[in-house]
Amino acid sequence: MTVAAVAAMAVGGGALLMTENNASAAREPARRQWAAAAPMTINCPDVAVRLSQVPQQARPTVDNELAQLDTQVADAYGQLASAGGKADQKWVRTRVLDPLSSQRRLTLDRIAAEIDRVANRPQQLESLASCTVKQDAVAPASASASAAAPDAAAANPPAPGASAPAGGSPAQTGPQRSDFVDIRKVRPNVATPRLQRNASRGTFQSRCGRNENKHFNPDNVIVAPGVSNGAHHMHDYVGNLETDAFATNDDLAAAGTTCTNGDRSTHYWPVLRLRNGKIEGDADLPGGGKDGNVGRILQPASAQLTFRGSPVSKVTAMPTFLRIITGDAKAFTNGTANANASWSCTGFENRQLKDKYPLCPRGSNVVRTFNFQSCWDGSNTDSANHRTHVAFAGPNGACPKGFRAIPQLVQRITYKIAPGSVFAVDSFPEQLHKPVTDHGDFINVMSSSLMRKAVGCINSGRRCG
Repeated sequence: MTVAAVAAMAVGGGALLMTENNASAAREPARRQWAAAAPMTINCPDVAVRLSQVPQQARPTVDNELAQLDTQVADAYGQLASAGGKADQKWVRTRVLDPLSSQRRLTLDRIAAEIDRVANRPQQLESLASCTVKQDAVAPASASASAAAPDAAAANPPAPGASAPAGGSPAQTGPQRSDFVDIRKVRPNVATPRLQRNASRGTFQSRCGRNENKHFNPDNVIVAPGVSNGAHHMHDYVGNLETDAFATNDDLAAAGTTCTNGDRSTHYWPVLRLRNGKIEGDADLPGGGKDGNVGRILQPASAQLTFRGSPVSKVTAMPTFLRIITGDAKAFTNGTANANASWSCTGFENRQLKDKYPLCPRGSNVVRTFNFQSCWDGSNTDSANHRTHVAFAGPNGACPKGFRAIPQLVQRITYKIAPGSVFAVDSFPEQLHKPVTDHGDFINVMSSSLMRKAVGCINSGRRCG
């Protein structure tokens, strides 16, 4: 399906896009109607990023409550669906936003009480209860945007604040024509830090396949352990064969792996889908069509997992079960402070995109790259917001004070996609399948001996694996 065909698919029905919710099956017709007609997006503060200090004893309960906040937003989309695209501001406020805020306030109270049980109660959490509904201000891909020149359409979106036509006219929830750009129109923008005398110049690779065994689920064992469909979008997995929401560290350590060197580490990222109107096997399942993620799941042409060194120092071993998330699944509404995935095309990887999908010329593959944080605080394998225990090196390659350099994981995934085809990552519905919401996840389950080998290769300047 070409960029030029997206608008026709949007008008043609809800087969292309559905909206996230976990409401009952009886509300499914309303969901499909909303997917085809609603121009609104629910926008709530991301509580998880504000909770940087949660005691270890409270984290299981807090993680579960944070997952409930996502489910509440999903159910609110179901309520919007019941309006059939004809809701006015008063209806949205009284039937959607007020009940949602009340639910969120109760959940935030439970989070605060759980933390208060073992530490100081967090202040002002209740200020994060209220949500807003905004109209999609980005035009869908137009039939006037040809596949041969998609960048022309991307360069001419409507003015900010433009609303959908009255009467519930069809509007898309992503991808939009402005989400794509011809990679040939992008200027080179990659800068490489200069290597210092003590740099660790080697690399270590784990070859773990391309998810040939079709290990998919919509869980996120890092962010929402013990919660089925905690991600509300489907993940591709390579490496550890037992990874789902309910996998414990012991489960991961005892599991099989797709990696040829015996590495049991877990690597996962949102699936990429071809938006061609075809029905995927998860069209009626959580994480798939029920959460607005539709189209054919694309298998990577390659998935390279490389650990590399620091440009200024030697690296130290990662601790077992270290968890790292790079990028932000909610960057469209949170802002781009934690956005980190980049997009490019083979043959053009000196041009990296954060907020656009690349349209690659014939013979060139789409490339997704996740450069993970390469600095560790030296003590914690995770943190309450899953970020503060690790950090990125500065522009000169040095770690912040109090952090030490560890092998930097780079996940590089490529896809064969016909020129002009529409594709998008799975996402939460309010994130509109924006490229800036792409993210990668990693749990280190290397054996101690394999980690020592990786560190030795990197620090001695060898290329291993």
